[in-house]
Amino acid sequence: MKKIQISPSILSADFSQLGNEIKRLEEGGADMIHVDVMDGHFVPNLTIGPPVIKALKKHCSIKFDVHLMISPVHKYIEVYADAGADIITIHPEATENLGESILKIKSLNKKVGVSLNPDSKLNLITNYLEKIDLVLIMSVNPGFGGQKFMPEVLSKVRQLNEIKSNKNMNFDIEIDGGINFDNCQSAIEAGANILVSGTTIFKSNNGDIKKNINLLKLK
Repeated sequence: MKKIQISPSILSADFSQLGNEIKRLEEGGADMIHVDVMDGHFVPNLTIGPPVIKALKKHCSIKFDVHLMISPVHKYIEVYADAGADIITIHPEATENLGESILKIKSLNKKVGVSLNPDSKLNLITNYLEKIDLVLIMSVNPGFGGQKFMPEVLSKVRQLNEIKSNKNMNFDIEIDGGINFDNCQSAIEAGANILVSGTTIFKSNNGDIKKNINLLKLK
C-alpha cells in the first residue's frame, strides 16, 4: 500500500492569515495543500480563485492539490494550472466531455484528479482510471466545511481499491469530508492513501498541526 499522505484543507484556516497558515502546515509536515474552489453554482458556496492561489503559492514549496467544484469546468482548467495548481481535480458532472478535460489537464503537465460526490456512481469514471492520477471520494456533500463524515462512501473506496489492485493500476485514492481521528483508520483500511482534513488539523489539540497530522497518519 502507498504511504499515507495528508492534504490539509485551507477551508478551515484563518483566511486573514492564509500565507502564515500555509507556512504552519508545511512546517507541521503536510504532504500537500488542499484548496477547495467553489463557484456558488456547482456547489452552494463561494471560496477562492486563481489570484489567491497564485499569491499563496509563493509561500509554499509543497504541492497544491486543487479541487475544482465549478461548472462548466473545462474552460477554467488552464487558468488554475497557470495559478500554480499541481494537481487539478474535477467532477465528471461538471464537464461536457470528461476525456477531453483529462487530456487538457495532462497537456498542461499537471496531475489529473477526478472527484465523486457521495451520490455519484463509480461507473462515471471506471473507463478513465488508467488515464488519471487520483480519485477523490467525497465523504460529505461538497459545499461547506465542518460536515459529518458519511461512512457509507467507504464501500466505494473499497470497490475502487479492488479495481486498482486487480488491474495493477497506480492512482491515488483521496478522501475528503469530516475526516477525523475517529474515522481515519477506517478510511485507510478501505484503501484511501490521501486524507483531506480541515477542522481536525487546525482546531484539535489546541491547533497543534504537527501532532494532528501525525495522528491522522496513525503514527
